[in-house]
Amino acid sequence: MCSPEEEALLRLEEVFSSTLARINSLVLQPLLTAAPEPSNPQGRECLRLLQQLHKSSQQLWEVTEESLHSLRRRLCHQDSVGLESLLLLCGADRVLRVHVEYIEAYTSCVVVQAFQKAAKKRSEYWRGQRKALRQLLSGVSSEASVGTTLVQALRQPLAHHVQQYVLLLLSLGDTVGERHPTRELVVHAATLFGNLESFMRQALDQATATQALWHTLSSRLRDVLCTPARRLLQDSQHIPVTVTPLRAERVLLFDDALVLLQGHSVHTFDLKLVWVDPGQDGCTFDLLTPEEELSFCSKDPQGRMVWQWKVTQAVCQALRGKKDFPILGAGLEPPEPPTCRCLAYTFRAEGRLCQATYEGEWCRGRPHGKGTLKWPDGRNHVGNFCQGLEHGFGIRLVPQASEDKFDCYKCHWWEGSMCGYGICEYSTDEVYKGYFQAGLRHGFGVLESPPQAPQPCKYTGHWERGQKSGYGIEEDGDRGERYIGMWQADQRHGPGVMVTQAGVCYQGTFQADKMVGPGILLSEDDSLYEGTFTRDLTLVGKGKVTFPNGFTLEGSFGSGPGGGLHTQGVLDTAALPPEPSGTRKRQLGVGAFPAESRWQGVYGPFRDFVSAGCPGDLQEALLGFHVQNSRELRKSQEYLCCERTQPEDRAGRMEDVLDELLQHREPRALRQCLRKALSNSLHPLGKLLRRLMLTFQATYAGIGANKHLQALAQEEVKQHAQELWAAYRGLLQVALQRKGQAPEEDEDTETRDVQVHGLVLPLILPSFYSELFTLYLLLHETEDGLYSQGIAHLSLFPDTKLLEFLDVQKHLWPLKDLTLTTNQRLSLVRDKCFLSATECLQKIITTVDPREKLEVLERTYGEIEATVSRVLGQEHKLPMDDLLPLLIYVVSRARIQHLGAEIHLIRDMMDPIHTGGLYDFLLTALESCYEHIQKEDMRLHRFPGRGDSRRPW
Repeated sequence: MCSPEEEALLRLEEVFSSTLARINSLVLQPLLTAAPEPSNPQGRECLRLLQQLHKSSQQLWEVTEESLHSLRRRLCHQDSVGLESLLLLCGADRVLRVHVEYIEAYTSCVVVQAFQKAAKKRSEYWRGQRKALRQLLSGVSSEASVGTTLVQALRQPLAHHVQQYVLLLLSLGDTVGERHPTRELVVHAATLFGNLESFMRQALDQATATQALWHTLSSRLRDVLCTPARRLLQDSQHIPVTVTPLRAERVLLFDDALVLLQGHSVHTFDLKLVWVDPGQDGCTFDLLTPEEELSFCSKDPQGRMVWQWKVTQAVCQALRGKKDFPILGAGLEPPEPPTCRCLAYTFRAEGRLCQATYEGEWCRGRPHGKGTLKWPDGRNHVGNFCQGLEHGFGIRLVPQASEDKFDCYKCHWWEGSMCGYGICEYSTDEVYKGYFQAGLRHGFGVLESPPQAPQPCKYTGHWERGQKSGYGIEEDGDRGERYIGMWQADQRHGPGVMVTQAGVCYQGTFQADKMVGPGILLSEDDSLYEGTFTRDLTLVGKGKVTFPNGFTLEGSFGSGPGGGLHTQGVLDTAALPPEPSGTRKRQLGVGAFPAESRWQGVYGPFRDFVSAGCPGDLQEALLGFHVQNSRELRKSQEYLCCERTQPEDRAGRMEDVLDELLQHREPRALRQCLRKALSNSLHPLGKLLRRLMLTFQATYAGIGANKHLQALAQEEVKQHAQELWAAYRGLLQVALQRKGQAPEEDEDTETRDVQVHGLVLPLILPSFYSELFTLYLLLHETEDGLYSQGIAHLSLFPDTKLLEFLDVQKHLWPLKDLTLTTNQRLSLVRDKCFLSATECLQKIITTVDPREKLEVLERTYGEIEATVSRVLGQEHKLPMDDLLPLLIYVVSRARIQHLGAEIHLIRDMMDPIHTGGLYDFLLTALESCYEHIQKEDMRLHRFPGRGDSRRPW
């Protein structure tokens, strides 16, 4: 059974629907149809507002009709249609939204006096309609103006209707009872419309106050400030307040902006970018904006409280993007606006940000977090900001004079300047990858021009305040030269080595980019000049030339007629040709550039990172980052185009790295842990290794592949192994410290060397092996050539003839291994004896680890003894006299290319603990075999027999 309240709601909706129809025909339609097309902007704005009001009124009438239909259906079908079917209950939110839209459209018309302006155009018509309009209203004087009557006609019926909604819904809530299933719907609807009633009163009051404000301002200020959607919240003429440092004559708080009037000047502050900061005393508070810090002072605490409260609430409302509902500050505890916000702003004050637009995260009036900064001249910066300055990772594009040309900086920034690791791509197509400090290249870095440049050049080394300074490598692709040495103020200065593509090498002292004083010159044919040079590296003054055949020429050198070389001195032809080992000792750079001081710019950032406790926010700045696609990043400048993890992820990964080090401290586990770390480009140790590989390739690959640099490279690899072990030890100490555990004791030199040579060096050697082994190949090219000739000669021998030639005792010959066909003779079979030992020795070239190569050699020795024991039918230990000829046989059949380079690399890089042990003995035996195979008498004479007293070891 329907309640009286439902019947009253039906009548209320019927009356309101009829009233809306009459308002539409009496007011809105005439306002729209009779108004000519306005020619000025204000007129067009009024027409737009009236059209919006008409649309809102139509929607309000439609939802009223729907509500009326649901009520009638309920009254006609009381048994089958429940109370919850009423639109006012099941669609209360929708009904409310339509009412709010009407109120906002109506108050916008009130603010700009749209009704009064429209009524003036047809004043006689509206005077004729005054009686009909007053029938819609109550309490309106007959003397009221047409504009006032129109305002009341569009407002009063709605206000009365909403008021009756609230009363009837409250009464209906009392009727249905506490346990009725629709009670929650009724209470919710009553609450909504009660809030709507309060909201409407406040909206109308604000619109009226805003309309009155425009009459107190000059037309110029009115044109600047007046917009239909803007509402006045507070005026300093009502509650006085002074503002410093601007000393405004009048302060106006709108729902979207704070306005300070100072003479003819208008200072407008977007409320979305205003932060309220409580003052130090009871009468003041501060406002923070992107370019101003304003202090508000009231005469009394009450005035300060009103202003601070209203500004705070207005900021909250502006950030939400809609007016407060139910009413401004209805809650007991008004919410504080968020400290961090995401907005756009264009700076106006003079300075580096003048006319720049920042879009991104803010905190207390300053760019803070991720954002984009764009200048009118085309510069823009995407990245992290801190307290208004670029801080953290950022990408900056700087346009150049040429069309579509930019300098692109992908760097870490510190308080507005580049600081830390960065990648810079210049409009000239040069690329710099390295460290910065105070916006300048500082520390280790690589500057490279493109190969197609007129003068291609690459510098890998240290920088100081934007200039090349310290140890560095420069490659001049156009001249085919590489300089290795010291720099100062962008010039070669100090000890240095010049290597040319033609194989000529210089070493001496450089000053102001030129070689000065005494030096040495090594030509590709091993001629050696010791003396002085001109600044363009030609021989001049006193010097000495040592030729490959041992002849020497000592005297004075200078330029001869036609540009040739003129000399006057003594030629000595009595000397014998130098030994190859003597030539090999001519190594450049050793002593001039101590290994521990060459790449401090690479080691330093890692030491700094460890000393700082491995903080996550410094990991990229010190260790560098990875970019997926530089060219695409340069075009799009998307922050996330970098293969980079967020700071919190980086910190988490660093924790995992340190935890893993703690969990793998046993020798076998440590080896696997270090192998994994060094192979991971995101691990600190892996990053360090890759940067060291870069410096190694820059020094010794290509033009730098010169045999006279072998010793320099060899000691550099060993130094890298020491530094990587020190880096691991540093990380381990940080891990222990974070876990509150006692740090490990400092290692003595002997313990450290054991770990460096036995653990780290074998792990990192593959990373440098290609360039390093190339240097060994070049250094031992002559000996390896003689060795190859010996191998070629010995390969002509069948197995039995070779064993006989090497004076291997016949009872040791493995003839059982020789399987003959019907057409073969024993004396013709080749490569069948000691086959297992031969195949084992060939594996020496399949690994780069010196220890593994030595293990291959040990297994080869074992295979030789196993074959002999099988032949003799008993276990047999070979004496020294029998071992060497058998080993020569196996080496000759293994046909290992560049065996001399292999042997010397093993000797130089093997663990010192093997010195004097079995491995050392086996390597010495292999060296002896190598030397004998080189000798000419291998093709002319028998190998010394067992009774020969000459021993190769």
